[in-house]
Amino acid sequence: MALKDDLTDAVDGILGTAFEERDGKKIPTSSDVALSNGAVKLKAAFLYADLAGSGLIAKLCPWDTTAKIIRAYLDCSVRIIRAHGGEIRSFDGDRVMGVFIGSTMRTDAVKSAMKIQWGTENLIQKKAKAQFTSVKNNDVKIRQACGIDVGISRAVRAGIRNNNDLIWIGRPPSFAAKLSDNREYPYCTFISAATYDKMMDEAKLSKGVNMWEQRSMKFAGMDEIIYRSKYEWTP
Repeated sequence: MALKDDLTDAVDGILGTAFEERDGKKIPTSSDVALSNGAVKLKAAFLYADLAGSGLIAKLCPWDTTAKIIRAYLDCSVRIIRAHGGEIRSFDGDRVMGVFIGSTMRTDAVKSAMKIQWGTENLIQKKAKAQFTSVKNNDVKIRQACGIDVGISRAVRAGIRNNNDLIWIGRPPSFAAKLSDNREYPYCTFISAATYDKMMDEAKLSKGVNMWEQRSMKFAGMDEIIYRSKYEWTP
């Protein structure tokens, strides 16, 4: 069969699919969702951790130094997310997505984000500057941002047999990814109002002081209330 015919049949089949949706009791893996028509509905908090300026780091530093910095960032992010009960469901270059469920999912995600900022500032930046001449001589600033939103999403599988992965449909993962694109250092954690309004006070207050500033930003053509913080959380 010619590739054109193969593509036509595939698109017709996908667009004509009737999904079999079920409620998720846990964060699904790819094998939990049928490739042909499965969909898992899940209420969850989504955290995107995104290393800023990796293109500039790659320009100023040798490739292996850049690789070590990105690996260190992703390693710290994954360890922190998992330590707070989150599951990793996506890597995209220098960005990672964590998913949290349960009654404390907002607080767990926010603590993770603040600890990722601590790790970036106090471990990766300091140690990379001390170890790599290219980082020190070029005054390379290793920055990052985390975005968090919470709500209902659906997990489905996309791709073909032996070449597929989960994709997440809905506002929360998309908005969390958009929030992580903010570059407003020293503000490095950005959360939605849905996250802020129902998270525990321990993630809102530090010694009685609110750690968050209310802002607004555009998302999907709408003005959204968001909150930003410059606080870190020592693991």
